[in-house]
Amino acid sequence: MPRARDGRPNLLLIMADQHRYDWLGAAGAEWVRTPHLDALAAHGLRFTQTTCTAPLCAPSRISLASGLQPHRVGAMGNNAFYPRHVPTYYQQLRDAGYRVGLVGKLDLHKPDPFNGRRGDLPILYTYGFTDPVECEGKMHAGTGWPEPHGPYNRYLEERGRLQAFCEDYRRRGRAPVWYAEDSVLPAEDWEDSYIARRAADFIADQDGESPWHLFVSFVGPHDPWDPPTEYAEHFRAKAMPDPIADPLLGKPRWIARKARGQAGASPEELATVRRQYTAALELIDAQVGMLLDTLARSGAADNTYVFYTSDHGEMLGDHGLYQKSVFYEPALRVPLLAAGPGIPQGESGALVEMSDLHPTLLELAGVTPHLPLDARSLCPVLRHPGEEHRPNTLSQLATARCLRTARHKFIDNVNDSPELYDLQVDPDELHNLAEERPDLMGEMRRAVGRRLL
Repeated sequence: MPRARDGRPNLLLIMADQHRYDWLGAAGAEWVRTPHLDALAAHGLRFTQTTCTAPLCAPSRISLASGLQPHRVGAMGNNAFYPRHVPTYYQQLRDAGYRVGLVGKLDLHKPDPFNGRRGDLPILYTYGFTDPVECEGKMHAGTGWPEPHGPYNRYLEERGRLQAFCEDYRRRGRAPVWYAEDSVLPAEDWEDSYIARRAADFIADQDGESPWHLFVSFVGPHDPWDPPTEYAEHFRAKAMPDPIADPLLGKPRWIARKARGQAGASPEELATVRRQYTAALELIDAQVGMLLDTLARSGAADNTYVFYTSDHGEMLGDHGLYQKSVFYEPALRVPLLAAGPGIPQGESGALVEMSDLHPTLLELAGVTPHLPLDARSLCPVLRHPGEEHRPNTLSQLATARCLRTARHKFIDNVNDSPELYDLQVDPDELHNLAEERPDLMGEMRRAVGRRLL
């Protein structure tokens, strides 16, 4: 593939769904197998202090698309639609002459469960995509029988596997959140394999007439915990780190209720959840490797910036919790890898919000954002990894707001007690300092107020 005629770089953004920051070989997790992501980290920059702007799918992804904090765009839960009057970075890249592709989960119109036969509904062009293939989310795909919701359901229907897949998900829906069993699908038909093949087709089809941006959005390792058997077998007897045990002393009432509602797993069942999650990540890693290999064979790798991240993390039994929608480190922090022309090798401890990718991608393309943003371009840090980026990061949902600095975290719970943690001496967030440090809590609360202005 020739370089784009005007010399501008291509932009490849790969996003997982629910990949927590520490479940990565490059982050020191010896129990996982992520060789391709580790190689991407080794060839570029790994950000070690990245948080999501909301530990929930739709608000986080709407924040990325808009470059704005969730409260500014009315996206405080999964019932949000993207506001039509706010420009997306996809639109701005398209208007600047980029071909803008999507393959996978988008969640900008999540309350509408229909993605269309080909995943190219008209609203996706409104968002700015020129080549969309919007796929069903992980749980969403499991409700597509007898009426398929989108292209992945149609693919399974053509393969004669849709009914068995959906019946399996209906059975799982009656089980506890920590229930874990292999998928009824082989690895080649698992949704992330399908997404990767469609994404590779987009990359291979580019001819250099214009620069391109491709958003590849996997649906794993999101629950349910059902990797294909081919990958699950790699971890059957693998030792997993123990979850953070928390007596929940000093935690707000709503957290204690949530933990009670998700209790019941035996130590072995909890280890199985962690093994299945790890197996799903290994499959995603293999797909990332395939995409990077396709990029290299296309001849465009030396003119392409590659980013890998996640919309939010996953609790995996830490503090007695699963999934997300809380502001503890496993749900709040996400991996962020960046590689491409001029990006140095190493790590950055800069405080980053995942939505900072919005102005970063625009700046790399030479595009000025249309509106003032809450997000900040990472380009200065990409040039000089030791630079400070932000004094704090903000994350929020309708239930709480969270401000995190390099050392402290303040969680302002709605109609419940606040939380304050010293992450330097208490990285597991077990000792709530809210009553002991009212001075610091007041300072953090005022900082939240300034971020919300």
